[in-house]
Amino acid sequence: MPQYREKLWASAWSFIVTALVMPASILVLAPISMFAGFVTAAVLYGGCVTLLIIASPVVKVENGLITAGPATISVDLVGDVIPFSGTEASQERGPRLDVRAWMLIRGWVDPIVKIPIVDKTDPAPYWLVSTRHPQKLAAAINESRRPAAGS
Repeated sequence: MPQYREKLWASAWSFIVTALVMPASILVLAPISMFAGFVTAAVLYGGCVTLLIIASPVVKVENGLITAGPATISVDLVGDVIPFSGTEASQERGPRLDVRAWMLIRGWVDPIVKIPIVDKTDPAPYWLVSTRHPQKLAAAINESRRPAAGS
């Protein structure tokens, strides 16, 4: 059975941009104490990095389940998964978006997959999930949905 696992880490630019809290806090606290400015800078940047790491969800397909961050669904309850990237991904996240859709979107990850939900009791018509490897994730889910040979 196909397996897939991906952690949606923040981009390198996110870590670089958050480093701007360091000179800002040093500048604010320099008139009081340079030592306090440097300590505060280190603590604030450490906090920002920690939050970026904690906010990085895992997307995985294993044992007949799709997990995207806090949500899990059986592969038996989804239709054919469609990968999108570039302008098509932007259209899916924007003008073509159904407001009932469940989304796990990260701004630092452009490609997405659209996972249709075939369970009539589920209020969400589909999931939109960010992924850096839309073709691989779609293939893993679609292959998991097919019965094994000889079953």
